[in-house]
Amino acid sequence: MAEEIINRVAGSKLITFDLEDLYPKGKRETLDISEWLDQGFILRETQFRESIKNHDWQQYSGSFVALHCSTDAIVPAWAYMLVSTQLQDIAQKTIVGSLELLETILYIAAIANLDTTPYQGAPLIIKGCSNKPVPPNAYLLLIEKLQPVARSIMFGEACSTVPLFKKRA
Repeated sequence: MAEEIINRVAGSKLITFDLEDLYPKGKRETLDISEWLDQGFILRETQFRESIKNHDWQQYSGSFVALHCSTDAIVPAWAYMLVSTQLQDIAQKTIVGSLELLETILYIAAIANLDTTPYQGAPLIIKGCSNKPVPPNAYLLLIEKLQPVARSIMFGEACSTVPLFKKRA
């Protein structure tokens, strides 16, 4: 007689944490302000303000926006601030930097608001594979948040994990 196959992972108390579950919904956009600079390098205030005034801001509705300058221009802080005033009531979030920095900032907020109660004294697996852009810092932030409450933390999939932390008895 063949023995019944038992899925011990499904019957265990292991909790799998997927950072993708914290991924904020919304389109990601980059906005390169070099287009509004004279020859891509010189900020002329009147011209800059006119470009901002004539820009179609509604295209960023509900989006997360990363402002940047693709040239080596020296851009004063007020220029990014001025652009952000146009996005204030349109975009969900606006930052200065790359899309990876934008994702990191979004994850900082999501992890800071994470309720750790369900993970008290639990063995956790932090899922490693993702289809969405999860920045490396999100994993470190999650460890900082969960290590004080978890019994153990592993990384990977239930079939092949890497132990990271185990609370001493």
